[in-house]
Amino acid sequence: MAIKENEFLAICPLDGRYRKRVQELVDYFSESALIRYRLQVEILWFKRLCNESVGNLRPLEDNAVKELDKWQKEFSISEVQEIKRIESEINHDVKAIEYFLKKKAENSKVECLISNVEMFHFGCTSEDINNVAYAGILKDFRDSVFIPKINRIIDQLKYIAEETVSIPMLSRTHGQTASPTTMGKELANFRARLRGARDKVLTIKILAKFNGAVGNFNALEAVFPDYNWAEITKRFIEEDLGHTFNPMTTQIEPHDWIASLSNELVLVNSILLDLCRDCWGYISLGYFSQKKKEKEVGSSTMPHKVNPIDFENAEGNLGLSTCLFQHYSIKLTVSRYQRDLSDSTVLRNIGVAAGYGFLAFDSILHGLEKLDVNREKIKSDIDNAWEVLAEPIQTMMRKNNMEGAYEKLKDISRGKRFDETVALDFIRSLKIDEKDKSRLFNLKPSNYIGVAEALVEEELKKN
Repeated sequence: MAIKENEFLAICPLDGRYRKRVQELVDYFSESALIRYRLQVEILWFKRLCNESVGNLRPLEDNAVKELDKWQKEFSISEVQEIKRIESEINHDVKAIEYFLKKKAENSKVECLISNVEMFHFGCTSEDINNVAYAGILKDFRDSVFIPKINRIIDQLKYIAEETVSIPMLSRTHGQTASPTTMGKELANFRARLRGARDKVLTIKILAKFNGAVGNFNALEAVFPDYNWAEITKRFIEEDLGHTFNPMTTQIEPHDWIASLSNELVLVNSILLDLCRDCWGYISLGYFSQKKKEKEVGSSTMPHKVNPIDFENAEGNLGLSTCLFQHYSIKLTVSRYQRDLSDSTVLRNIGVAAGYGFLAFDSILHGLEKLDVNREKIKSDIDNAWEVLAEPIQTMMRKNNMEGAYEKLKDISRGKRFDETVALDFIRSLKIDEKDKSRLFNLKPSNYIGVAEALVEEELKKN
């Protein structure tokens, strides 16, 4: 396998060791992607000004529309490099895009573009461009990458839950044997939680502003007072870009929605972290085995091992992602007076949090797909755990108004051997309703699972 030099010279593992696994995110979080999203905002703003007939502008003819569309569709890495060259001269990233577009307009053969070059980046500040660009980036990432990936995990959990819904399994509360469940029920629990968290992510409104240097449309209102700039920019944000317009801001959109999104992504990460640790635990207990690849090595010294590395790697990467998202939710909502630049470098790193999360999701999927259920081990454990029937026995005794029911079971089961013989002998000694006694005689650890199967079946109907 060929390895590119930049992969092992990269400082961040996302751009080195894991580059191929996160390649999909380049279209959203790379420097090139940020420039492309900014370019789109600048072009769409120019189109909106034309559509609103601001000043001497008029709605664009087809040739002008085609020219502007071509600038977006054919935007290449060489043009990214040209914008970066301009930036290196003027030391301003957004202004570099404005200069680039003006030059494109001047060199075009479209008269309305040539004669209106100064209407590019008209009446807006760089933060107008930036906040809308990041809104587009995060919306597209959420809808095109994050949601499909989470849905794949949800689908995989559904598949395993369907296969294991009727497999009774010994529970462990506080790490000790407890009332039985089914393997399918435990995985369906995670599926339900993930569905809920996913749906919360989708409810977050993506806000954007386009109101100038301090949020009051100062320059636009001073130059063209006869236009309703709040309405024009609302149409621009909502109709042209598909976001929700935020009319009340300083120079920056306050990023509250990004904080909310970050917090919801932390919740997703936490649920998946819980899933990873439980899967790791079930592998450790022998309830799951892992499909083996012939050439893979588990341990450098112990040949027998197949380590649960997918869930371990996911756990570490979820932690990194969560730490960063938590920082975003705290930092991005705070800015000195009307603007400071401390949010800029933080926003540039939002792809790092997304990248480590994406990497974790990928590992979780890989880990789930490798799982094989060890039915014999699960059955052996539950068949030898008659102590879990102390719960239903004492509950039935309470139903029959037997005094000290809990205490009687505590005396014969806590810290003592409580096997099938002990359980059945105790049931025989009970002076309770015969139907109730018969129900207790019919109980085994393996059929004491409540309505676990019905709960799973109901959950798996939901999308």
